Amino acid sequence: MDSIDFELRPWTMDDLPDLVQFANNPKIARNMTDQFPHPYTEENGTAFINMTMANTPRNILAIDIAGVAVGGIGVHPQTDVHRNNAELGYWLAEPYWGKNIVSRAIPRMLDYGFTHWPINRIFARPYGSNKASQRVLEKTGFVLEARFEKNIIKAGTLEDELIYAVRRNSSKTTDETD
Repeated sequence: MDSIDFELRPWTMDDLPDLVQFANNPKIARNMTDQFPHPYTEENGTAFINMTMANTPRNILAIDIAGVAVGGIGVHPQTDVHRNNAELGYWLAEPYWGKNIVSRAIPRMLDYGFTHWPINRIFARPYGSNKASQRVLEKTGFVLEARFEKNIIKAGTLEDELIYAVRRNSSKTTDETD
């Protein structure tokens, strides 16, 4: 399979039309927390981009293909007793699913996270029904640490919460071509 070139870069207000176009998808919202709304409006996009621009260093980056923001990926450093950790989150526009973009973006984001924050563990919490996200996390070196059965309510349905994690010294941090 040919690799699609992409870059990870900071979000800008110029990305608003792309963000609203691609994020306004119930299939994407289904696998995100309720903070990722559907429908996804310009107001939502403006608030999101402003939030990303307020963080230094930037912890949420756009996945850019040929100048178009087609998704996002971020690490969210934790605080207090969890300050040694950061949560990984990501989404990708549906036309780009199955093209190994996220599996190549995650190692870049791990490098970025471990370089910019004093953390030793990055974790992700996909829903039990999100098999694609589980596969991509496993492919990129994450290990399933826990499964909490019927712990989350999403769209009126009880979902399992899975916790995958990678440690600083065990992460795959090369940009492997799939």
